[in-house]
Amino acid sequence: MHGGRGGHGGGPGERARPGGPDGGDRAGEAGDGDRAGKAGDGGWDGWRAAAERALYGPGGFYLRPEGPAGHFRTSVHASPLFARAVARLLLRTYEDLGGPERLPRIDLVDIGAGRGELLTGVLAALPDGVEVRPYGVEKAPRPPGLDRRVEWCAEPPRGVRGLVFANEWLDNVPVDVAETDPSGVPRYVEVRADGGERLGAPVAGADARWLERWWPLAGLPAGHRAEIGRPRDAAWAAAVGTLAGGLAVAVDYAHTLAARPPFGTLSGFAGGREVRPVPDGSCDITAHVALDACAAAPAAVAATELLTQREALARLGVSGARPPLALASADPAAYVRALAGAGEAAELTSRGGLGDFGWLQQRV
Repeated sequence: MHGGRGGHGGGPGERARPGGPDGGDRAGEAGDGDRAGKAGDGGWDGWRAAAERALYGPGGFYLRPEGPAGHFRTSVHASPLFARAVARLLLRTYEDLGGPERLPRIDLVDIGAGRGELLTGVLAALPDGVEVRPYGVEKAPRPPGLDRRVEWCAEPPRGVRGLVFANEWLDNVPVDVAETDPSGVPRYVEVRADGGERLGAPVAGADARWLERWWPLAGLPAGHRAEIGRPRDAAWAAAVGTLAGGLAVAVDYAHTLAARPPFGTLSGFAGGREVRPVPDGSCDITAHVALDACAAAPAAVAATELLTQREALARLGVSGARPPLALASADPAAYVRALAGAGEAAELTSRGGLGDFGWLQQRV
């Protein structure tokens, strides 16, 4: 498992929604077979291997002291309403599992826990008397001052009975990138540490079968791109597989087969702004998630649902509706608080912004 982020908090702004690729320099076509995840020649690698080192290797972006919160923000830091909504989801999951009469405590697993921001918010939002066993799954070291109840681990625990929650984790599971050549053949995109790119070998094997099923490129004009989501499917299947009972939720930038972006979504972020994706550890490297492919990956689930964050949070009581004006006269302080909360909720559920995030929910 890869450590993701638990929030952008402290950064200058929400990550933009990346569109097409940033160009880079092209050195023509090359390659001597399936290069996915293998070391390249002359400094060339597939994007999956290059991003893995840049994000999680020695000195990698997600292991830096300032953490992801120094560069960008997610829903976790946009408002405490998000953590409170997750707390309500945890309580509903507890009820579905029979409550304290059947389980003395409920498990909460935050995959890609960042510096523990979401776990801290959820624990603070839970009512007294609820026994919870929280886990933070992250490659970075345990952050100082984290609630002592939180077990910090590099891999998700198994036999979980409760809620597995992954907020903006899958978009940081590195993937290879494919691009069509002038003959319409999908080829791996290779990259140097400075971000320069070239086309490599034709996509083959399981990667080619994944593209055919989930993101067809063959025969399209030159320059069409796709991110090959097999590693994310496997990572999500493994996460769901840790559940002995309960709910697994992935929240992320997402797209589905009916509306794949024609030029991919690979992008970089640093210092609160979108930058050219360069796999040297200087920036986050991210790409939107084919959540429908992830949904099909687990071997057996009882129920699956794909919805937007706007829809999911509405079910959990998060609304951007303004408070009634009558409250301003009856209780001005309460009106101001309600108005501030409505503004935060509006950001979390906004169209064209955080509200368009995908929520994949699978029950075991």
